Amino acid sequence: MALRLPTATIRTQVALPLRFADGYATAARVFSFDGLVDGQDHLAFGLGDRAAAVVSSGRGPAPLVRPHSECLTGDVFGSQRCDCGPQLREAVERIADAGGYLLYLRQEGRGIGLYSKLEAYALQDTGVDTYDANLALGHAEDERSYVAAAQMLHTLRVSRVALLSNNPDKARQLRRFGVTVAALVPTGVHLSAANTRYLVTKARRGAHTLDVRLSTG
Repeated sequence: MALRLPTATIRTQVALPLRFADGYATAARVFSFDGLVDGQDHLAFGLGDRAAAVVSSGRGPAPLVRPHSECLTGDVFGSQRCDCGPQLREAVERIADAGGYLLYLRQEGRGIGLYSKLEAYALQDTGVDTYDANLALGHAEDERSYVAAAQMLHTLRVSRVALLSNNPDKARQLRRFGVTVAALVPTGVHLSAANTRYLVTKARRGAHTLDVRLSTG
């Protein structure tokens, strides 16, 4: 049985043209909210046919939705230690083509915060993997919650989604909070010399659907 969530409301919505460093550009409508349970400044970006107005999800195809956790180092500065920046860029284009929402969630470092994430990086440089680094700092392996994401979707009148993610925990949590995940849509695999071990660890320990193997060569 889905858990009942407090009602959130749309605070502001405004057209926001987007342009990425590689030249890709698209129209978006950005939404802010009141009443989100964690009090954070999460944003929803309506893309494609969802860039104009909020509509009922109805009986048509489920919109493509990606809950994307903020990553300052990857999204803004192009860090090669993760795949967050390329996933964000990929998601915007795919959602714009299909119609749906990008939920930009302010939960840096799998929910532990920016400074703690950098401390975890320092531990990873000594050979500790990304999950054990969080544990060593006194955090859970992954502290992210998708309650606010579910609230945002309900507020946007979206009850069914095609979920653009490799992370099964996102689907589990959204279902728990009353969102029907009609399809699971994997993202691409964005490998770099600096993130291969990180991606392998996510696949092995987090059950992310990533077809990547750590090279022993």
